[in-house]
Amino acid sequence: NTKVGKITHYYDKLGVGIVKLAKPLKVGQTIKINGKTTNFEQLISQMQFDHKDIQSGKKGQEIGVKFNSKVRQGDEVILVG
Repeated sequence: NTKVGKITHYYDKLGVGIVKLAKPLKVGQTIKINGKTTNFEQLISQMQFDHKDIQSGKKGQEIGVKFNSKVRQGDEVILVG
């Protein structure tokens, strides 16, 4: 399992987390969110950069992802599939 990024912010009302990417990430891949109190997997169905839908994010980009559960700042984003 490869660490692809870290959560830098979470918008509670929107259910959107900001992921600072350390490696590329694509729509359709499955990620695991891992933190002190966070531990779940989810398929990426949508991601945004600059409020526009994108199919993939590049290393160094901060992208927005809609999460099924709450994520927290500092949580690790790990690529599962």
